[in-house]
Amino acid sequence: MPQRLARAPQGVAPTITFTAAPGLVAAVRRWQSWLAHERRVSANTIEAYSYDLASFLTFLSHHLGAEPDLADLAALKVADFRAFLARRLMDGISQRSNSRALSAIRGFFGRLDHEKLCHNPALGMLRAHAVGPSEPRPLSVDQARASVATVGDLATTPWLAKRDTALVMLLYGAGLRIGEALGLNLADLPAAAPGSDATLTITGKGGKQRMTPLLAVIRAALEDYIAACPYKLEAGGPLFVGARGGRLNPGVVQRQLRALRGALGLPETATPHALRHSFATHMLAGGAGMRDIQELLGHASLSTTQRYTEVDAESLLKSYAAAHPRAKEPDKGV
Repeated sequence: MPQRLARAPQGVAPTITFTAAPGLVAAVRRWQSWLAHERRVSANTIEAYSYDLASFLTFLSHHLGAEPDLADLAALKVADFRAFLARRLMDGISQRSNSRALSAIRGFFGRLDHEKLCHNPALGMLRAHAVGPSEPRPLSVDQARASVATVGDLATTPWLAKRDTALVMLLYGAGLRIGEALGLNLADLPAAAPGSDATLTITGKGGKQRMTPLLAVIRAALEDYIAACPYKLEAGGPLFVGARGGRLNPGVVQRQLRALRGALGLPETATPHALRHSFATHMLAGGAGMRDIQELLGHASLSTTQRYTEVDAESLLKSYAAAHPRAKEPDKGV
């Protein structure tokens, strides 16, 4: 019968299911427990690995035509593993995610080998494609707007809906890193007249501070969340709090964004950091200068800012022509 893969020691089960023979199911549970208690892997990593393994076992059920057991795993060939990775690529899953899935599968098979339950030499002959540095993948304007409008619908209570909406608006509307946003205290919010914009001071990497505009609509969403929050927020305490009143954990935000991807059909690259990329790209498309965006993002190098924006060669040349004092000089054959 279908089995749920537990998230980790917390015991909250995600929705993905898999089918496998009882001996294999028991091995999966022991592997999760070993990751949590022996390796002390984070709950988020265990959850990600568990999803990957569940996807693999679900694939095998269809690929083999029956619930896989330990003997089936031992008999798998390189072609079987490649078929799984190819199927995921056809489904639009990135090569980077495939590499992570393969890592999870290797780890599970390694544990089975350690327990002398299954040995499969085929995995040693399988090589994942090289994955280069990840490039920013901003959302489209419509996707960003839909994210702001929808994220609150995924929350379990009204005040959490207001919190998540305000947070996504802040990430997208001010270009903050997730750590910068969650590191804000209530006292960091600037005073401003109702309906007017303000300026927010952000402490970024290396303790470097920068100023970024806080639009009135974002300020209103933050105040709406603060008013609805059931916990008393202190000036020196966190602006964004979790369900139990402590400073909000990034893992909670990442889970909400994963749920949002499913609800809106967004790509895997739609992460909290993608909202920051979107802020930069959409500002550039709206006519903002690269140097201005660099300051708003807090980048030390302009080349980093350029990597944060999806710009074609024509747009870059137009920006150069408008900004560089010698751009319009005739070619002197130098």
